[in-house]
Amino acid sequence: MAYTIDRTFDAASFEDIDQRTRKALGDHGFGVLTEIDVAATMKKKLDADMPPYRILGACNPSMAHQAIAIEPRIGAMLPCNVIIRDTGNGEVTVSAVDPVASMQAVENKQLTDVAGEVRAMLEKAVRDI
Repeated sequence: MAYTIDRTFDAASFEDIDQRTRKALGDHGFGVLTEIDVAATMKKKLDADMPPYRILGACNPSMAHQAIAIEPRIGAMLPCNVIIRDTGNGEVTVSAVDPVASMQAVENKQLTDVAGEVRAMLEKAVRDI
C-alpha cells in the first residue's frame, strides 16, 4: 500500500511550490504547526549537503480533535507530515502522508473513518497546489 499522496511539478522553483503547498493546505482547513528544513539541519549537524527538503507538520484542528477524542494516544501520530523536496532535473515533489495507511496499526473503526476524511482533504489539497 502506498503511504503518501504525491504530486511532482516540472520546471518549478522549490520556494514557489512551498508557498503554493501552504496555501492549498490552508484552503483545505490545515494549518502548518511545525516546519523542519531537513537540508539545513543535515548541513548543520553532519556537514552533509543535500537538495532542498522541507517537512511541514499540517493539522486540521477539527479532525485532530475528533481523532484525539476517539483515541487519546493518537497524538503520537499527529500532525500529518507533508514533504516538499527537490527531486532533481528541475522537478519538485510534494508528498503528504496517507493517514489511512499510517493509522493501520490502530484497530479502531471510528479512527479509520476520520483518517479517511483527512486523506480526502489532503488529496484535494495536493491536487490544488
